[in-house]
Amino acid sequence: MTETHAAAAIAAETGPPLLETKALSIDFGGLHALNQLTFEVREGEIVSVIGPNGAGKTTLFNAITATVEASAGDIVFEGRSLLGLDPNQVTSRGIARTFQNVRLFANMSVLENVMVSQHCRTKQHAFGALLYTKAFRREEAEIRQRAEKILSFFGTRLVGYRMDQPAFTLSYANRRRLEIARAMATQPKLILLDEPVAGMNPVESAELTGLVGRLRDEWGFAIVVIEHDMGVVKEVSDRVVVLDHGEKIAEGDYAAVASDPEVIEAYLGKGTGEK
Repeated sequence: MTETHAAAAIAAETGPPLLETKALSIDFGGLHALNQLTFEVREGEIVSVIGPNGAGKTTLFNAITATVEASAGDIVFEGRSLLGLDPNQVTSRGIARTFQNVRLFANMSVLENVMVSQHCRTKQHAFGALLYTKAFRREEAEIRQRAEKILSFFGTRLVGYRMDQPAFTLSYANRRRLEIARAMATQPKLILLDEPVAGMNPVESAELTGLVGRLRDEWGFAIVVIEHDMGVVKEVSDRVVVLDHGEKIAEGDYAAVASDPEVIEAYLGKGTGEK
């Protein structure tokens, strides 16, 4: 853990929750996808959410970003409820996410993908664009400059000649990076990363793992990560929350969670580790 990482973790422990779910339940018919889940994230914190398939991890992200409705409970961000908002409003509040399956504008350039992601922060709308006003031109230049700065965070992976290439020409790992860049462009306070290293080889996985820590240390984002790769979870997490069948069964640092008998049972089956 770096000094920056440690300082952020201490600040996270003492500050108020940035995001909090209060007894959150999500029901799909008779299925309890989430059941009375209380969960929180503090400023500057990296929290990993783990659990077996079907545990409710992505449902949690969908609830936070208003793509599924809460059946009961509340979701509070910066002291205000998110319930009743649409996804664009949640983004405007300061929450961005990535998906298990990469979602990009495939035929738009890398740069355009990041520029268009800033629409939730723009002030000049159709009228300014139609007349190509001075204010519109100034804002467009600022959007481009911000997009280029974000892309430069990824080193040579997304800059240079790649900025003008269509997104579909990128490698899988670089499409993942571009999706994170798009999330950064919305100027969030909290980023939700849904299995960011899924499908990557060990080298790519290690590179992206390093990026997660830098997103917090260099840009100040709080981050929630859904991840099955326990090496990634161990490397990046201040705290780990374990879900199983929609309920929280463990919470703590990686070492405590990894040795919890209930967690081991949830992942590997009853009787694992017994002598």
